[in-house]
Amino acid sequence: MKTALIFSLLAVPMCAETLHYSINWQSGLSLGEAALQTQKVEPAPTAESGEAPHDGGWNFQLTLDAAVPGFTIRDEYKSTTNSKLCSDTFERSLSHGARKSGEKIKFNQETHTITREAPGTKSQAEIPDCAHDALAFLQFVRQELAQGRLAPDQKVILGAAYNVRLTYIGTEALKQGNERIDADKVQAIIRGPKADWTVEIFFARNDVRTPLLARLPMALGTFTVELVP
Repeated sequence: MKTALIFSLLAVPMCAETLHYSINWQSGLSLGEAALQTQKVEPAPTAESGEAPHDGGWNFQLTLDAAVPGFTIRDEYKSTTNSKLCSDTFERSLSHGARKSGEKIKFNQETHTITREAPGTKSQAEIPDCAHDALAFLQFVRQELAQGRLAPDQKVILGAAYNVRLTYIGTEALKQGNERIDADKVQAIIRGPKADWTVEIFFARNDVRTPLLARLPMALGTFTVELVP
């Protein structure tokens, strides 16, 4: 996060949007769908109590519905941030077959700590300056790409902290509907508790660097998440 957070939101378009994705098995078989929503939070007026006004920010939400024979997945993730995309809260609700879980994370960017709360548990951990949860980080990556930069190595919060390193691979043509369009290919190496993933993400070369496609290696094989035109 750190120095890469020094950017102008006025210079890089970012707007309310809802993006729909199909989730596919490596053979092309559809397994489900996902939706990524972005909502702008307008600045609040100065409170009568004399408190400083809220500078506005962003709300992000990702919902995922997928199924394989005998097993269904229903996940929901919610993120709130300030205007610089520093996280305020992150919530996740997971339903994997018969197993259900969830937690809420509150970020204190001033003390560089998070508080994680789940049924029956509560814990704290240290975070870097202007830490991002996973959804906020995705938007931050888009902002940086739009300005010709790649987000630096950093810890990203998705429950626990994960070390993320991005590498720009180059430009690749992707099929979108009846067209082929150029996309920026970025490789993300993600390491954390019991995790060691290498993910490929393709971003459109438009003003807002729309995520077009992600390839996710899993134990059962490689899944793709592809934007629905």
